[in-house]
Amino acid sequence: MKKSASEPVAVTSQDKKKFSSLFAKYLGENQQLLVQKTEMGGTEAYVGSVTLEWFASQVRFASFLPLLRNKYNPDTDNIEIDASSIDDIQQRPLDWSRQAPLVQYLAARKNHKFPAILAVISQPWVDDSKSTEWDSEGRAKKSTTDFTSLDDDGKLGLLDISEENVTIYALDGQHRLMAVQGLMEILENGKLPRYKKDKGASNNFITITDLIEKYQVEADYLEQLPQEKIGIEFICAVAEGETREEARRRVRSIFVHVNLMAVPLSKGQLAQLNEDDGFSIVARKIAVSHPLLEQRDNRKPRVNWNSATVAAKSTVLTTLQALKEMSERYLEHKYPHWKPLDKGLIPMRPEDEELESATEDFYELFDNLAILPSYKLLEHEDTPMFRKFSFEKDGGEGNILFRPVGQMALAKALGILIFQKGFSINEIFEKLRKFDSKGGFSGMDFPKSLWYGVLYDANRKRILVAGKELATRLLVYILGGIEDKIERAELRKDLAKARTFEDKTLDFKGKFVEPKKVGLPNVL
Repeated sequence: MKKSASEPVAVTSQDKKKFSSLFAKYLGENQQLLVQKTEMGGTEAYVGSVTLEWFASQVRFASFLPLLRNKYNPDTDNIEIDASSIDDIQQRPLDWSRQAPLVQYLAARKNHKFPAILAVISQPWVDDSKSTEWDSEGRAKKSTTDFTSLDDDGKLGLLDISEENVTIYALDGQHRLMAVQGLMEILENGKLPRYKKDKGASNNFITITDLIEKYQVEADYLEQLPQEKIGIEFICAVAEGETREEARRRVRSIFVHVNLMAVPLSKGQLAQLNEDDGFSIVARKIAVSHPLLEQRDNRKPRVNWNSATVAAKSTVLTTLQALKEMSERYLEHKYPHWKPLDKGLIPMRPEDEELESATEDFYELFDNLAILPSYKLLEHEDTPMFRKFSFEKDGGEGNILFRPVGQMALAKALGILIFQKGFSINEIFEKLRKFDSKGGFSGMDFPKSLWYGVLYDANRKRILVAGKELATRLLVYILGGIEDKIERAELRKDLAKARTFEDKTLDFKGKFVEPKKVGLPNVL
């Protein structure tokens, strides 16, 4: 019976031995790499994989590629610096402050993963204008990639990657190269400097001991990391028939394109996808499960999943990014270990039991938020009416509870009071409900509001994000969390400064007064 084309071809043990013998013959000592040939946009490429150890030692940074940095003048045989190519490289400078966090990621995350590298293969003759590999018209007689096909279609074969014949540069993946080189360095020397962005000297180090003690990784595990494999795709520095200038332009163009296309995830997208950050995980659970936020067939969505802001006409209540910030600001005093040990490092995923407990804490917060008078009104009205300022079309409440910045300030204040100062959540919300029922969160665009000049920019007539921390301190104060006289005096000065416009300070009655005449409101 004839096999259908979709059925897999059985490989016998004898066939496997033949393949194994063939590969052992040609792939030994990292001279040849088994690759698959691809073509896209007129550019041939070869896809394979290499060990991290080989990658770190054999691949160089793209900024060192002469084809992108220098330009040969065939008339004078001088090297001319090409300003445009220099600019292309310098638009994406290496940020060495990222090396230590990336090394920590590779070493401490057992499910770590780097995307494939895009590399360019060059040969010595490329930078020698008198080489016989250039014809009389200055065109290359051959490509810098030496590929030997193993099949009739020329799609599978061996690529020459021997150090004696080629030089390889990371066209896309320079920070991945930096990370892997750092990993090799820390495994060899036991420590790695924490560089500044420009690779400035640093007396601070990340050490093997740090990795083992702080992240509970075994020495045996670290020792096998160099033999892990990473995907790599090779293109030629110069293709057959190209002039050096044409090759330079092609490679430079690819370099710029891969950087332009590599759009980083937004903070909202990171909050959606992050499975390591406990605060993001808790925020997502609340966003989809709490009655105040969950998606329902009979009402418009309450959460913007992507954007960091809420448009004036939007009917959402908040954003996922704001919920993540609220989660962190509210829970950070109870779960400080959820934050990475050092700035820039990736947090370790909390245990499931802790995530469940934190979710209950955050859920309880939203249970209480949901019964504030302002949010109770959502049963009858959409959010734009409460969010917009009074002077906007159709007018609005100017309520800070409908602005992400106000939500984050409140969450942080409540976190300080409940988890740091030991206040009762029930007593706090009893005060907040009374404060809210008297319009305490509304009318931020009026001088009588506590938030005027703090979260509302009276000059530009817009939200003042920079006032978030001052708003937090004011909330802690009015809820009885600041008793120290010096701290209160500093808060009063900061509030007066926030309400000062062009050397004129506005009191809560809308009159210009001396800064010291602006006092603090009564404690609730």
